[in-house]
Amino acid sequence: MTVEKEIVKKIEEYDTIIIHRHQHPDPDAYGSQGGLATAIMQSFPAKKVYQVGKNIPGLNWITVENEDLPDATYKNALVIVTDTANTPRVDDDRYNKGDFLIKIDHHPNDDQYGDLSLVNTNASSCSEIIHDLILASEGKLELTAEVAEKLYAGISSDTGRFMYDATTAHTMEVVASLMRTGIDTSKINRRLDSITLPVARLSAYVYENMKITKNNAAYIILNHDKIEEFDLGDAGTSAVVPLLGKINTTICWTVFVQQKDGTYRLRVRSKGPVINELAKEYQGGGHPLASGARIDDANEIPVYIEKLDGLAKKFAEEHDMTDW
Repeated sequence: MTVEKEIVKKIEEYDTIIIHRHQHPDPDAYGSQGGLATAIMQSFPAKKVYQVGKNIPGLNWITVENEDLPDATYKNALVIVTDTANTPRVDDDRYNKGDFLIKIDHHPNDDQYGDLSLVNTNASSCSEIIHDLILASEGKLELTAEVAEKLYAGISSDTGRFMYDATTAHTMEVVASLMRTGIDTSKINRRLDSITLPVARLSAYVYENMKITKNNAAYIILNHDKIEEFDLGDAGTSAVVPLLGKINTTICWTVFVQQKDGTYRLRVRSKGPVINELAKEYQGGGHPLASGARIDDANEIPVYIEKLDGLAKKFAEEHDMTDW
């Protein structure tokens, strides 16, 4: 029996199913969680299906408002965690209070948690995996337009509108499958691509104040008072992360976002150099070209930037950069 069929069998077995996602969720976290939850609810109306996680303004259109569940709900429940590489990143640490735990993810499987796991690092997104799980169910889970909208939002976002290397021929086949349900992909893309006026002003600030190292690694440090000035929380800064990579000479880059406690959350991206090993040195990890990390003291930042610059230098020396 395949892992996909084992997961569907567990979904059939349990009357209560609780789905978690990762902290600081992005559209793929919302899309994979919401897409799976909706598919289960529509295919098994008698089951109680809950979605757990802090809500992020601007992304609630992808899935329903999430539940503030009492602890007792976890008794005898099936818990599924989507799009979350390691247990410290799971939003709501009660994920391990259920009767059975399933992990569904597309990040490197460094933290092999769960009683059952479906991890495909070749997938563009967790939403792509959920689509394949639905098809593997042989009709037990239905791919409706409502499900497809959520999964498409996750895939489109995690692939950077299909510009990132993780976009494969299979990704496009999945997109075709989703489109055949009749969803309006243009409308979803416009919504994903739109920004608020505060984010637009922050974008201008980022381009004006970003730094580029000698070897074309870029970075911007967003201190908490600056984020407050633009009337944005931590989640509001996610829209500016791709901006540094739009500059044609940038090889890899990092956005430092200071938290209320003075620590820094790092959003690390790359056009070529593998950056997840660097992220692991700083309490993080993720994909080879898209990772997250954390720095507790601002004094650590110069050393980090020097290492990021070193990755850019090595990559430039090993590759012809004329096409970048």
